[in-house]
Amino acid sequence: MSFIEAIEQSVGREAQKNFMPMQDGDVPATHADVEELAAWTGFRPAMPVPEGIRRFVAWYRDYYKV
Repeated sequence: MSFIEAIEQSVGREAQKNFMPMQDGDVPATHADVEELAAWTGFRPAMPVPEGIRRFVAWYRDYYKV
């Protein structure tokens, strides 16, 4: 829900949510382990998700002029 809340804040609207039971194939939780990426490239993602969403929404609105 924090991901959705960050989108809502960035676009200035509340999402219309339709909560459904878990479906076959749904994943209850997930995360990314970036240790191999960091070891291979020296890159380690550090941007907080809300800031990334805010920047993406700003880019999208500018790019598509909406």
